Amino acid sequence: MASDFTRPVSNGSSRIEKLLMRDRLIILLALAAIVAISWQYLAVMAANMQSMAQMSMPMDMPGMDMTGSSTFVSLFAMWAVMMVAMMLPSAAPTILLVLGVYRRRGDRFTRQNSLFFVAGYLLAWTAFSALAAGLQVSLHRAALLTPAMAARSAVLGGAILLIAGIYQWLPFKNSCLGHCHSPLAFLTLHWREGSAGALRMGLLHGAFCIGCCWALMALLFVAGVMNLLWVAAIATFVLLEKLAPVRLRLSRVAGAALMIWGSYVLLGAL
Repeated sequence: MASDFTRPVSNGSSRIEKLLMRDRLIILLALAAIVAISWQYLAVMAANMQSMAQMSMPMDMPGMDMTGSSTFVSLFAMWAVMMVAMMLPSAAPTILLVLGVYRRRGDRFTRQNSLFFVAGYLLAWTAFSALAAGLQVSLHRAALLTPAMAARSAVLGGAILLIAGIYQWLPFKNSCLGHCHSPLAFLTLHWREGSAGALRMGLLHGAFCIGCCWALMALLFVAGVMNLLWVAAIATFVLLEKLAPVRLRLSRVAGAALMIWGSYVLLGAL
């Protein structure tokens, strides 16, 4: 059962607010640095791929050679970094709220527990990255992806679009989105004490985010996993979907658009 995590601190509120402001600044700068480094990694990888393609050289890049023993590890690293770049910004409000709750409770391990929460969240997406990397290896071996890591056939691309569009309308999607959209409600229901509790909360929040966004991540296979404009567009939509007041309307409008797009692509393939 979740504890009363919102109980106020009776004294030293001025000092606590100053500490909280400093903690928030530190966390925001750290998150911004991590996201910036992740995007830089992706930009360098995409530039290397494009350069090799223009020179008509064999691309010794993740996902290109399905016979190497390091293929899965390389793809896993790529997906893990990509998920950090795409998902960490949308998790920032929850991370800051967790930090604020710990600080206002006078917890001696405020920063440590906040880091455990972030670690749990990223651990959930790391597990997702392993599954995505395994799927990509299978798709490459079945010759269903191009060297640019995009769906080779219109049927596959259209099916991904259609599935993603339908998922946007499902109650399970809306339920997971609700947990991501309302950090306070999430913490009220799932608060746990201590570092282990923080790690568990982070894992759970990450699981809800995966439930909300896995189909959107599958859209990366439509235009190319390393198409950074496409990656940025999906990341922006994820951020808007989680933070916008009209999340349900936005989600369903996007779902309808994806279903129309997917149907058009499938019909064109017939």
